[in-house]
Amino acid sequence: MVNQYAFYFDASACAGCKACQMACKDRNDLGPGVLWRRVFEVAGGGWEKRGEAWVPSVVAYNISMACNHCEKPVCGLACPVQAISKRADGIVLVDTEACVGCRYCEWACPYTAFHFDARTNTVSKCDFCADAVDAGEAPACVAACPQRALDFGDLDELRRKYGEVRRIFPLPDPATAEPALIIKPHRDSAEAAERGAEVANWEEV
Repeated sequence: MVNQYAFYFDASACAGCKACQMACKDRNDLGPGVLWRRVFEVAGGGWEKRGEAWVPSVVAYNISMACNHCEKPVCGLACPVQAISKRADGIVLVDTEACVGCRYCEWACPYTAFHFDARTNTVSKCDFCADAVDAGEAPACVAACPQRALDFGDLDELRRKYGEVRRIFPLPDPATAEPALIIKPHRDSAEAAERGAEVANWEEV
């Protein structure tokens, strides 16, 4: 029995191909500008002089991120009409019929997972491909990754398999909402902050 579905992301394996992002758009028929899974390109550093030589200090890696179906979803606490629910297996869903478009969930989410549609005055987000998971299949993003940088399963099992790390620069402190996410950090991530790294593709995500 699954108590909390979760995603695993291996930043050391992600090539930034965005196959996960496009598989999500295709499966959910998402319109232009709507991304439930996004691939952030993190880059920083430059050149440093060491003695008489200049050596590169570049950091660069990708982060594939969707809704993290948090153990403590602050989005649900922020919703005044209870349009956000958490299933027994941990999947967090939005009831668009109940949504009034106040966007409190969007502002509360530390991972910017929600997308507001002005045409319908509702929000939407990753639903973990709940119908596919219920049928014994993998979420579209996981199935599409050619590098096997994404996996999913019960959070406790993923912890035993991959460890306890739930943060990589520049993601926020996981204590806020306790994301159902396990990460294998890229080797560059430890020095990303001190080398001035930032998200380099904001216009895409």
